Parts: sequence; C-alpha cells; structure tokens
Amino acid sequence: MGKKFYMTTAIAYASGKPHIGNTYEAILADSIARFKRLQGYDVFMQTGTDEHGMKIEGKAKDKGVSPKEYVDEVAGEIKDIWDLVGTSYDKFIRTTDTYHEKQVQKIFKKLYDQGDIYKGHYEGMYCTPCESFWTPSQLVDGKCPDCGREVKPAKEEAYFLKLSNYSDKLIDYINTHPDFIQPESRKNEIMNNFLLPGLQDLCVSRTSFKWGIPVTFDEKHVVYVWIDALSNYITGIGYDADGNSSDLFSRMWPADLHLIGKDIIRFHTIYWPIMLMALGLPLPKQIFGHPWLLQGGEKMSKSKGNVIYADDLARVFGVDAVRFFVLHEMPFENDGIITWDLMTERVNSELANTLGNLVNRTISMSNKYFDGEVINACVCESVDDELKDLATSTAAKVSEKMDKLRVADAITEIFTLFKRCNKYIDETMPWALAKDESQKERLQTVLYNLIESICIGTSLLAPFLPETAEKIFSQLSTRPRTFGELSEFGKYPSGVKVTSSPEILFARKDPEEVRAIAEEIRKKQAEEYALENGIDPTEEPKEETEKKAEEIKFEGKPEVSFDDFDKLQFVVGEVLECEEVKGSKKLLCSKVKIGNEVRTILSGIKSEYSPADMVGKKVTVLANLAPRKIAGVLSEGMLICAEGPDGTLGLLTPDKDLPSGSIIG
Repeated sequence: MGKKFYMTTAIAYASGKPHIGNTYEAILADSIARFKRLQGYDVFMQTGTDEHGMKIEGKAKDKGVSPKEYVDEVAGEIKDIWDLVGTSYDKFIRTTDTYHEKQVQKIFKKLYDQGDIYKGHYEGMYCTPCESFWTPSQLVDGKCPDCGREVKPAKEEAYFLKLSNYSDKLIDYINTHPDFIQPESRKNEIMNNFLLPGLQDLCVSRTSFKWGIPVTFDEKHVVYVWIDALSNYITGIGYDADGNSSDLFSRMWPADLHLIGKDIIRFHTIYWPIMLMALGLPLPKQIFGHPWLLQGGEKMSKSKGNVIYADDLARVFGVDAVRFFVLHEMPFENDGIITWDLMTERVNSELANTLGNLVNRTISMSNKYFDGEVINACVCESVDDELKDLATSTAAKVSEKMDKLRVADAITEIFTLFKRCNKYIDETMPWALAKDESQKERLQTVLYNLIESICIGTSLLAPFLPETAEKIFSQLSTRPRTFGELSEFGKYPSGVKVTSSPEILFARKDPEEVRAIAEEIRKKQAEEYALENGIDPTEEPKEETEKKAEEIKFEGKPEVSFDDFDKLQFVVGEVLECEEVKGSKKLLCSKVKIGNEVRTILSGIKSEYSPADMVGKKVTVLANLAPRKIAGVLSEGMLICAEGPDGTLGLLTPDKDLPSGSIIG
C-alpha cells in the first residue's frame, strides 16, 4: 500500500438539487483522487451532505413533510448526481448519521468542559439562507455580505467558541505553512480581512429552531451548523472525542486536502483550524478554495432561470464530456463560465476532433492495412523521436501540474500529446506509405507508434475521463498502464489485434439542435419554479431582464465609409506555434500561417487560452494592420476577438475548415 492521501469535498447543503456549479467540486475532487490512485497512493475520499438548520426546517414545513423525510429525499438526489458523474468516493457521510450526531455532541461537550465554549447572548442581523449573524458594519448595502439577501434583526441566547484564544496561534501557523491555504489570493483574503483585524467569538448554538443536533447538557439549544458540518471531516473516518478513534482515523488524519468553494473559505480556514487546535488535533495539510462555475458570467439561480444541471448536460453530451468541460475550462483562481454553446464548441473541437478522430482513424487504418494487427517492425525515422519523447515525458508534466492542483493545465498536457499524434499522422502520411509495398514495415511502425502513444495518453486521461479511457482500452485490446510504465515507450505487445469495429467516442453536436434542447429545459425549469412560488411562468424575472439589457447595450463608434472599410483585409490564419511572452501577464506570441507566409502576431488572450490551446486553431486575422513592436517583439497583424460584458475574451474562428489565407468579407 502506498503513501496515504485523505481528501474531502465540502458537504453539499441538502436544501435542493445541486446545479453544475455545485457538481463541479465533486468532479474535481474525483479527478484528483483518481490521479493519486494512479500514482500509487492509498487514497480515501470523503464527500456527503449537510442536513441540519433553519432553512431545511422551513423547506420541510412548506412541503408538509418532516425535516428527516425532506433531507432523505434531497440527499438521495445529491448522491445520485455524484454517482452519475462518476465520483469514486470512499465515504458518503450525512450529518444525520447517528454516529456523526453522537460525536458532534461529544465534541461540543469537550470544548465546553475545557472552557473553549461559553454561554452568552447573540444580537445582530441574521441571514436565514446562510444561517449567519452579522453586525451592521459587516453588511453590504444593508444585506448579507455572503449571499446578498435580506437580513433581519435577531437576538437569542447562545453558546460561543472562543476564537480569540487561538487566533495568534492560527496566524503563526498560516505564516509558517505557506501551502496551507491555496490559492495565494485566498490566503491574503483571510489574513487581511479577518485574522489581522481581530476575530469575534463564534456563535455555535441556536434556540430559534429545532432541526439540529441537541446540546446534551442544555437541550433547548441545538449545535450550530459550523461545529456540526465541519466535524464531518473527522467523524467520517472514525474520530472519537473520548479517545477511542478508529484505525482509519489514526492512519488518515490529518487530511491532505480539503477541497471547498471560495465562498466558504473563511469557515474552513478560521473556524475549523481553531476547532482542531482546541481538540488537540493536527491541522489539515492544505485547504484549496476553488473558484465558481458561472452560467454565462452569472451565479446560477432558479429565480433567474439560468440553472444548468449535470444530468441535463449528460443526457445531451455524455458524462465524460461534462467532466472534460468543467475540469478543463475552469481557471485556477478566477471564475469559469459554462453555457450550452460553449459545451457544444468544446465537444466538437477537443473531444470529437482532437481525441475521437485520432482514435477512430488510427484503429481504422490498422484494420484497413493490416486486418487490425499492430506490429512493431522497428523501422524508425527521425520524425518518430519527437513523438516518442513527448509521449514518455507527458506523465511527469501532468504530475507537476496535478501536484499544484492545476487540473486544467494537466489535461492540456495530455491533449498536447493527442494533438502531436494527429500531427504525426500528417507528417508520416500512412495512406501514402500503404501504396508502396516496400514501405510495409515502415507503415507498421508508424501505426504502432500511434497506438502506443494513444495508450500512454489514455492512461493519463483515465482519472479525468474514466468511461472514455475504458472504451479506448477496450478498442485497443489492452489495459491501462501503471504510472511507472508511462515513461517507457514500447509496452504495447506487438501482434495484438485492435477491434474491427471502432466506436465513435464523441459525436459532433449541431449547435442549433443543442440550443433547442436547452430552451426546452429552460422553459420546464421556469414552469417548475412558477409552480413552487405561485408566479406567472411567462413573466421574466426582473433581475434577468435588467442583466440582458446590460448585455445587449451597444455603443457604436463613428461610422466609416465603405471605401475605408474596404481597406481592411481579414483572412483566415492557422496557428502553427504559440508561446507565452516572458514578463507579460496577458500576451501570447503566435506564429500564424496565412497562405504561403508565416507571421508573428502578439495578442492579449493569455487569460483565456494556453499556448497548447492555440496550436492548430484557425483564427480571424486583420492582415494589413501596420506592424508595431509590443513588449519588444514586432507584431505583424491582429487576431480578432470578441469581449463579453464580464471581460471574457473569445477568438473569432471560422465555423468551417477553410484553408489559411482564405479571404473574409
């Protein structure tokens, strides 16, 4: 058994069906866990549901059921979605599990007995959805600073956790453990906005509702959400406050990674570490606050009619296409954007074209020329070396990115290998070799090199797209590689036969058909929301209307004559090479083929595209723009982009595969 790796997600609040933004965290955690298993780690991954609180008590009342009946239904739905997207968790904990409730009561009593919890009164502005008290100075425009909703004045008797007893110790710990809070921006937020200004003691019990874990020595109080929910990370692996913890807890704690959304980073990096310090337990090694996945630049909300669910996406595109999008399109620190159109574009370009087409035509050529038998004839040429070097070095590159939790970049490295395979086909031209009997063994070698490279790439892809990897291995009549085998070229047994009927891995999607499906889903959601809230389903939410008005507002520049416009020459270009401009946060330097010439063009698109994304892309070029030096490099044209209202950039690309140099306009 390898080195241990214990990781958790935040537990999902069981108030309703999770949308794709919530589901992203489960998929992200799963990909990390699977990759660690590939590397040989003894992995334990825990996820689950947070099931207590006033909000759930209210929702259950509205539905005419008990809170337990309500959370049983919602927790089941959450678990079904986690299972649908392939989350390979080892433990799914529910905070209504009896063992968890008993340990939370023990934890609360232990902290009270040792003086870290005391009884007092809380008075402030209360946000029911967030279950949080706020002082007037903490409100933003008179509303909850976390969710922006209305707050109400409230006062009640409560127990408090003495955060002030441990704040200096926590500040010192964060300063001496630079990887504890990631990314760096989240650490700065916690230090500057909360810890350094000074902490107020934390309310840890409630009397205004009953749906919670009772405080054993004062049963009119229930344990407040943060001691209840946060404790799951230790109770789920067998922690016992009386000192009789399980072997699993002894082996796995401290956690190697808590994966959480950026909106709850404060609770996990202040309240949770202080609780652990008070319990005398070591702190988790790392807490990573990931960004949000937004629908078209906005947070998803039923009231706005812009919610996208994983099961809807999976029915249209397939589970692995959904996994690919949310893992590959999410920036490391900034929020990502998902739309039905973006999903369609990525499936068609990356999955259908780059990966699916590569596997399909390689297997098809093996069948056409050698009846499916893959032979390594070892007739090598210099063109093979670059492919082999890239194939055997990709595992190390992916590992480096995964160690830093840069999952999107790790997937880019894998697709760089697949793109290099496609380029290798163009370089070696198997169809031409097949016409010359004397080149038979060279053709066998070329196809072997492709199959071997695909096997290496697919083994690395498996943690991210497990169903797809399984299909590829089946079609190639082989097994996944161990991590140690991924730096060796030539492990595919010579003489194996690939499948005689290759399966299309990803079918191209028609954008108009997808838009029609998306509109039907939106209408159905609007009707369901209207029924739930007693409103007219044809009435568009005010917030959404205002947002649309903002998005379509257009301020034109002064008009130009046709003669002036006719002076501009727009053409199709093909990116041959691309690299980052050293010292620049925005610039990429691309070598762009336009007809029979190659130009150097700089563009400020680094926030949206990596160099690997750019290579092979067809782009729109303003070709007769006067050259000028940018960052010391002469730029000979301009790549045309669109900019969304939130600053998102998108390259304008032809929707058909036109040759470079084609005139636009």
